[in-house]
Amino acid sequence: MMNDSLSVPGVTQGSVIFVDDEMHIRRAGEQALKMAGFDVQCFDAAEPAQRLLSRSWPGVLITDVKLPGASGLELMNRALALDPDLPVVLITGHGDISMAVQAIRDGAYDFIEKPFGADRLVEVAKRSVEKRRLILENRALRNELRDQLSQFDIIGNSPQIELVRTQIAKIADVDADVLIFGETGTGKELVAHTLHKQSRRRDKPFVAVNCGAMPEDIIENELFGHEPGAFTGANARQIGKFETAHRGTVFLDEIESMSQALSVKLLRVLQERTIERLGSSKTIPVDVRVIAATKTDLRDASTRGEFREDLYYRLAVVQLNLPPLRERRDDIPILFEYFLDNAARRYESAPASPGPEVMAELMAHDWPGNVRELQNTADRYVLGCFNDLSGLTNLSHNADCGNSQTLAEMVSCYERRVIEQQLVQHKGDARAAYTALGLPRKTFEDKLRKYNLNRRDYC
Repeated sequence: MMNDSLSVPGVTQGSVIFVDDEMHIRRAGEQALKMAGFDVQCFDAAEPAQRLLSRSWPGVLITDVKLPGASGLELMNRALALDPDLPVVLITGHGDISMAVQAIRDGAYDFIEKPFGADRLVEVAKRSVEKRRLILENRALRNELRDQLSQFDIIGNSPQIELVRTQIAKIADVDADVLIFGETGTGKELVAHTLHKQSRRRDKPFVAVNCGAMPEDIIENELFGHEPGAFTGANARQIGKFETAHRGTVFLDEIESMSQALSVKLLRVLQERTIERLGSSKTIPVDVRVIAATKTDLRDASTRGEFREDLYYRLAVVQLNLPPLRERRDDIPILFEYFLDNAARRYESAPASPGPEVMAELMAHDWPGNVRELQNTADRYVLGCFNDLSGLTNLSHNADCGNSQTLAEMVSCYERRVIEQQLVQHKGDARAAYTALGLPRKTFEDKLRKYNLNRRDYC
């Protein structure tokens, strides 16, 4: 069979296989596509065109329905058997519209009715090639994700994140305590988990404590436990986090929030690896690795007298510095793809495939909330919820609160946006936010739960 394509050097818009048994249509189609910048291979029958197709072929197939030998519909079915995501465009004769519509239901990307102009052919080819490019890019990202997640939970290919992975590999099996420094949302707890999972302690407990989320009297009890009668209401012995994590890892998040008094007790634990339950003078040995995390420069804080200098040096035997997302923008596509897949499974939604305009918006944003903000944006993208605060607009066709939504949905969308604005304005301070909104604390907390908002995302 005939391949009567002409080679044209230079960068192309993409690859097209064009199949039609009529010479004048084949020549006209080839000329129009080549003038538009496509790399075109033309055939007069299905069989030779089929031999070029594969799951990794980076182009699209445009074929007449009526061909000698195997028909265009048979060629389409064979192509889709190789790759269901391969865009196939059918050329149909007058009166074949019902057949073309059925073909689209069976997997065709589009159809062109004869006679067609060059502009129509080029426009369909451009859309088809762009779809194919996105499919292959997303497929490559998923393959990268599988490779990375088989070894690490930390996703990305940027030099900055490669350095973090290298540092983790070097220190994972060393029992030295670690201080993780990074802005809000950079993944400090994920890094702590990865350190634990890569260490010889991996089969023992990983116990996380948020030092900024509990009052001083409660966190001391949480960390060290208590004996019966240690305080009013202490009717039974309670084992603390350090004992629970024996032979494992204790992760202390927001360590900068720890009070001076509690810092003294923590320093003793780090130095002697023993604890005392509240209400007891008996020392209990604990074999734990301590990983602390902070968004504050503790060296500067210790200089200002806001954090114990001796505790800082004891914690920072090894320090890992996590890069903000704005300094590792090359990782945004693969991270966003990962979060989209997770969100689609969680919300039982169809997988989302953002176009180039969306990706350009993502790459241009500064991401003050870092990876956590990107994850929230992926959730909102899947749900079709407009996020005015992120600086991202038109993420999906139904993203705007006023577009094809009921009154109740628009009111909820507006209410969520106002709450987020207050959280941003007050840097995650819940009291300041609900006071500014004139809401009781409980009502405010109910609304945070309703809209799946976390004040820490805005700190």
